[in-house]
Amino acid sequence: MRKASVTVPASTANLGPGFDCLALALSLRNTVELYEASQGLEIDVEGEGEDRIALDSTNLIARAAEAVFERVGRRPAGLRVHAVNGIPVGSGLGSSSAAIVGGLAAANALVDGRLTRDDLLRLATGIEGHPDNVSAALFGGLTLASASGEELLVKSLSVPPLKVVIALPDLRLSTAEARAALPAQVPLKDAVFNIGRALFTVQALTQVDYDLLRFAMADRLHQPYRRSLIPGFDAVVMAARKAGAAAVALSGAGPALVAFAPDRYWDIANAMQAAFAAAGLASRTFVLPVDRQGVQVQVSVTG
Repeated sequence: MRKASVTVPASTANLGPGFDCLALALSLRNTVELYEASQGLEIDVEGEGEDRIALDSTNLIARAAEAVFERVGRRPAGLRVHAVNGIPVGSGLGSSSAAIVGGLAAANALVDGRLTRDDLLRLATGIEGHPDNVSAALFGGLTLASASGEELLVKSLSVPPLKVVIALPDLRLSTAEARAALPAQVPLKDAVFNIGRALFTVQALTQVDYDLLRFAMADRLHQPYRRSLIPGFDAVVMAARKAGAAAVALSGAGPALVAFAPDRYWDIANAMQAAFAAAGLASRTFVLPVDRQGVQVQVSVTG
């Protein structure tokens, strides 16, 4: 029986000003295993979100695998999916993108589909709806993404070793809810502001320039409208900065916040956790290195 095993990193998107265009892969991984079966679809999940994730054909891994089978024109008679999740679900850390990329990459390997990562990127973007998290999950490092209609351009940049602090409050916040908080139009001056800051954010991260990052990682397009969805948002940002963070941003659509600093990671983590507690929210914290590998695939034949 043929088996494909894939590990996929978490990701933090937007990075302040780079709304839907910037993402950074993080060393917190999901594992997806696909097995050939004689018939049907069987899914089991352990770890993060195991009690919340669909176990039928609507499962994101299964949907992604089906997209590959349709694309290459072949499929196993049946499929067994085993997922081990290290990425919290609904956190703003790219859990859905990791599931999609995991399903695509594992299915491609299982049927020897020979699709490239660029091929998988286009499929993943079609399922997820935007390319930022899926590109980081596929390629690792810092990714720049631009999508408009059928046009899709992604560039992966190498980032020196660095760590980030994640503070994840115990709060249910869907991406749809966070998107609904955004205005249909924004002032031109705010769009221009974000373009400039996004450019400098890329330079700051690739050069690990925390002084520049302190200036660059500011946003006027999404965070001002989403901050009210997260109790204690401003206090957590202020606590992180006082503890030594150079910059703090909402991670993706939230509710997690990500802090960037050269050191004192756990001091920052503890300060953010205390600020959330003062706002009435329990939280978890992580100190995560940047992942520079992206999705990893292994194929084997069992019994």
